[in-house]
Amino acid sequence: MDIRADNEPYDDINITPMLDVAYVLLVIFIVMTTATVQGISVNLPSASAAPSLSKPQTKAITITAEGTVFLDTYPVSMTELESLLAQHRAANPELPVVVKGDAQIQYQRVVEVLDLLGNLDITQVGLVTQNLVK
Repeated sequence: MDIRADNEPYDDINITPMLDVAYVLLVIFIVMTTATVQGISVNLPSASAAPSLSKPQTKAITITAEGTVFLDTYPVSMTELESLLAQHRAANPELPVVVKGDAQIQYQRVVEVLDLLGNLDITQVGLVTQNLVK
């Protein structure tokens, strides 16, 4: 029986616990990056090419399928929307606005919002659509 063999140091490192930690961190990273909140969910219509406004002071107006109007993520009436946009436009005359209307919404509601923007002399208006699948 060889007693010296048990007292010799190991010449390899067990990396299984380190791999377990790496896999757990990878799973946490994947879950955290896919769990972002994107605001109000609406079914957007499709378009061929639509440039997006990516300025930090851009205001988003969302119209849901039920006809509810949101400014950023807050539900507002048309009169509240007009007063809030007038305040924002007073602070920034070049206020960019994007309108996200649900594909199932009556077009009249979108026209009402666009008319309101025209009355406030807000000219930087974008309509948000889904990317065209090729």
